Amino acid sequence: MTQTQLLNRQVVRDIGEHESMPVVPLKYHGRWIAAGLLIIVAAGLIVSLITNPRYQWQVVSRYLFDASILSGLMATVWLTLAAMSIGMVLGTLLALMRMSKNPVLNSISFIYLWMFRGTPLLVQLIFWYNLSALYPEITLGFPFGPNFGTFDANQYITVYAAALLGLGLNEGAYMSEIVRAGLNSVPGGQREAAEALGMSSVRVMVKIILPQAMRIIIPPTGNQLIGMLKTTSLVSVIALQELLYSAQLIYTANFQTIPLLIVASLWYLVLTSVLCVLQHYTEKHFSKSDHHSFAVPAPADEKIDAHTVRNA
Repeated sequence: MTQTQLLNRQVVRDIGEHESMPVVPLKYHGRWIAAGLLIIVAAGLIVSLITNPRYQWQVVSRYLFDASILSGLMATVWLTLAAMSIGMVLGTLLALMRMSKNPVLNSISFIYLWMFRGTPLLVQLIFWYNLSALYPEITLGFPFGPNFGTFDANQYITVYAAALLGLGLNEGAYMSEIVRAGLNSVPGGQREAAEALGMSSVRVMVKIILPQAMRIIIPPTGNQLIGMLKTTSLVSVIALQELLYSAQLIYTANFQTIPLLIVASLWYLVLTSVLCVLQHYTEKHFSKSDHHSFAVPAPADEKIDAHTVRNA
């Protein structure tokens, strides 16, 4: 009997011993206790929501589809998409500058990130809204050179412009780090191989690097978009009539503070749920290649016939 046959016989013997051992299921007492406590707490909250008359659900239903609320809802959606678009474009440019070997571009990107990530967004919004106090007129041109035009800051820096500047420029600083992390996740050999084929730097970035980096960029970008949706409520301090400010205008007139806040919260939940679904399918689309598995057949001499092993 060869050494291989002895080894196969020992393997079969070990398998038989393991099959004869009784399987004792684990008992998760802690999990069941925690689940029971959470169910009790959830049931108490649901009962409170239904039975507490101070929620005034009839007022909530009356204002849920109010024209002023729906107008503020549209403003919130528009502001979210516009500010996020500015942030994504600006963040990509800043990420490329940050990764550049040019010290000027790298330094400018670093200073930009330091300023906008180091100051609160609320302060930035108020600053942009009051920009005319610092620059009554905005001049486009070169320092000590020709000017292309002068604009009145009070006329052009409206509440919408201030909101877009504050939200978009701030978001660009955070999107820059997300894009940079995604680009750095692609192995350097990918760029070297593409350049060896004669592809230009722009073509390498568009055709090779970005498609692979999107799997890393998409999940945090989706979270940033959801965060931007809720962050738009900050523009209420500069009197832009988005969803929250619309609710505030109503409850300052009828003193129904809690029901109107519930109305705004319900619409935020609806929009957030829609964005979560879109994020899920977008991530699924860009991660298709991760779920493809290719079975590599084992060599014929490495395959073990169980019937032959048992008869050895």
